[in-house]
Amino acid sequence: MNIWVSTRNAHKAEEISHILSPYQIRTLIDLPDFPDVDECGTSYRENAELKARALFEKVNEPVFADDSGLEVDALGGRPGIHSARYSGNDTNHARNIDKLLHELKDVPEARRTARFRCVIVYIDAAGTAHEFVGTLDGRIGFERRGQGGFGYDPVFMLPERGCAVAELPAAEKNSISHRARALAQLRSFLKL
Repeated sequence: MNIWVSTRNAHKAEEISHILSPYQIRTLIDLPDFPDVDECGTSYRENAELKARALFEKVNEPVFADDSGLEVDALGGRPGIHSARYSGNDTNHARNIDKLLHELKDVPEARRTARFRCVIVYIDAAGTAHEFVGTLDGRIGFERRGQGGFGYDPVFMLPERGCAVAELPAAEKNSISHRARALAQLRSFLKL
């Protein structure tokens, strides 16, 4: 059984294949000429469905795509769907974190609550879309900690564990992440 995932990230595909076994994961790596999809939606769901629909139209088999981001309560939910490009179109993780820490510089710890959110849109063989959402709650720290992970992981603190996500072993992070939680719902839906 195949399931297509709209990603070119080999590490993400490997993580997904473990969670969704016995499905065989196929990705955009298998379609080198597949164009990038413009994520012009106004929500995680819209962006995920744009990517999933484009892939479904190409392969005509079950597919899914995800969109995710960081939501900081003191910033009214920003950066949200703009998490990857928070500090501008020509950006990187370091600049995004710098901007985030600057915007929160006067915000006390108790008000630095945040969550990572992942929305998966799965399109079944009949072309029907299904949505699955996973979140991971925490707080934004005052400085970077740890060397693991990527994105905002060095400043995303897990108070109950006393560490940043970037300080977790990869296997532990992948078992509690927002993506893992959304994938667990998809796995249950697929009756695996």
